[in-house]
Amino acid sequence: MKRFWQDVAVTPDGGIALDGRPVRTPGRLPLVAPFPALAEAIAGEWRAVGETIDPRAMPLTGLANAAIERIAPDAPAFAGGIAVYGGSDLLCYRAEVGPLAERQAAAWDPVLDWARGRYGVDFIVTDGVMPVEQPPLTLARLREAVVALSPWTLAPLSPIVSLTGSLLLGLALVQGAIDADAAWAATHVDEDWQIEQWGEDALAAETRAVRAAEYRAAIRFLDLIRA
Repeated sequence: MKRFWQDVAVTPDGGIALDGRPVRTPGRLPLVAPFPALAEAIAGEWRAVGETIDPRAMPLTGLANAAIERIAPDAPAFAGGIAVYGGSDLLCYRAEVGPLAERQAAAWDPVLDWARGRYGVDFIVTDGVMPVEQPPLTLARLREAVVALSPWTLAPLSPIVSLTGSLLLGLALVQGAIDADAAWAATHVDEDWQIEQWGEDALAAETRAVRAAEYRAAIRFLDLIRA
């Protein structure tokens, strides 16, 4: 779609108006962000559009569309889909011994300790990649924690969890228990170790850069709804 507007404004209710006309989601619902900082940032994406609209350059708009259209109609069901990551969380699968195991412990144990205290649960940590079942109480309480979140928090949490492979890192970010850089570094302990041993693959580096951009957008969205 080509750009057809000149002026972009934020309405008093947090909507986005193009030459006075309200922007709508793909499903024709009003695009209204009830967070002033987020609404202004979304407006900034529309102001930055060149001759044609590129949705990839408008991640905040996309996440807001998801919150309004995909998540809000049945937030508990959407949250349940995120919560399943708690059963196979990255932080629970370790190398057996050696420097890699030490790096994993240094990066991941503080998050597990935080989650134990925050939710009153425990985790089964295993050596290797064979699946282990987490205690039912652990899974239930993690699910309760995710279901309690608003659609506007679930929208960025979903890509954060899928990109990191860790529900615990996602919840720690939402609760402010870890910063974004530390969480991203924790996600790549294994990958960074392999790079040190064997060198970096160009295609893998390109993929990681794309994922990092998606992660930063989700983190920015999360920061803006807390501003």
